[in-house]
Amino acid sequence: MLVRQGERARGLAGLTAPPAAAAARCCPARAAPPPAAPRPFPPPAGGGEAPAEHRALVLTGFGGYDKVKVQARRGAEPRPGEVSVTVRACGLNFADLMARQGLYDRLPPPPVCPGMECAGTVRALGDGVRDRQVGDKVMVLARSGLWQEVVNVPVSHTFPMPEGMSFEEAAALLVNYITAYMILFDFGNLRPNQSVLIHMAAGGVGTAAIQLCKTVENVTIFGTASASKHETLKESGVAHPIDYRTMDYAEEVRKISPKGVDIVLDPLGGSDTTKAFNLLKPMGKLITYGVANLLTGQKKNLMAMAKTWWNQFSITALQLLHQNKAVCGYHLGYMDEEVELLRSVVAKLVNLYSQGKIKPKIDSVWPFDQVAEAMKQMQEKKNVGKVILVPEAPKEESKKAEN
Repeated sequence: MLVRQGERARGLAGLTAPPAAAAARCCPARAAPPPAAPRPFPPPAGGGEAPAEHRALVLTGFGGYDKVKVQARRGAEPRPGEVSVTVRACGLNFADLMARQGLYDRLPPPPVCPGMECAGTVRALGDGVRDRQVGDKVMVLARSGLWQEVVNVPVSHTFPMPEGMSFEEAAALLVNYITAYMILFDFGNLRPNQSVLIHMAAGGVGTAAIQLCKTVENVTIFGTASASKHETLKESGVAHPIDYRTMDYAEEVRKISPKGVDIVLDPLGGSDTTKAFNLLKPMGKLITYGVANLLTGQKKNLMAMAKTWWNQFSITALQLLHQNKAVCGYHLGYMDEEVELLRSVVAKLVNLYSQGKIKPKIDSVWPFDQVAEAMKQMQEKKNVGKVILVPEAPKEESKKAEN
């Protein structure tokens, strides 16, 4: 495993059953609504010289870690309205783990290139592109297709990187921070003196949510994570870390706050959603944004699926009326057409980054060749912060991680 010097975070993979855009250029041609991901690479027209090849990660079938392989793909020049980006870093998200098992419906069928976010440098412009220049450093958001050395994407999928941000940080920003921001502020309406329960608090969305909570005065944060991560959580601003493996987190919250909490962020699903609803104070808000309980191993677990489905939370409108509580569902992958809304959220996040109020926490950096180890790091919940993939092994700045 390769880890950037000075960036290894010591102590969930931030489930973001979120983000967002359709099959990439390494994939079979498949139409997708905007903002769809990079298009498949066509063969050279007129018998001309074939475009250069590049390396891509390809999901060859549903199953274990070995189903994602490095393959060569032939490139193409960007079409009108597109930019071509040389990728320097890619984000690994919990939804990518679910997609590998066939549990994420926003990914086209294999063979397909996964990858919802990346960062890199603009290398070429398609006709009609005016607001980007060759050499610009950009962040890219798509439904899939970004785990490649080169991607062609609609310019509307790109966001300028703020000054001083590394490519690794840029690849860690979009999915996790958009999700956390919209959950906390658009749905949660987080205000001073409120309390929040954050599950999987050491993962990508969890660390983003903690940082965003700290931008509001006097917010009390409860966070679930394994005991080895509690010291890191306390340092980041979690007032009450809870070891979900050895304690009943609902009971622990009640000991400290008998009335419960104002907001619960639920990436778990199943019976945990019911527990979350019952933990809400009057006028409290539950935002469910994933089903991490489905993942119990490398491959799809039918028993876990059945158990999660059977225990899924359900409530009628009349019951909700009597409870004085709100239940919201969030899935970034289904916000494809909300380009202006997402752009406004990214602008707010970039502003917070520039003010030093948020900063993506990088757990580890892995080359494409070690994608299986990277996925294992996240699925076994060993990470504290974001797991990053890079096309090439980091050179002088890297070192072998010790297990």
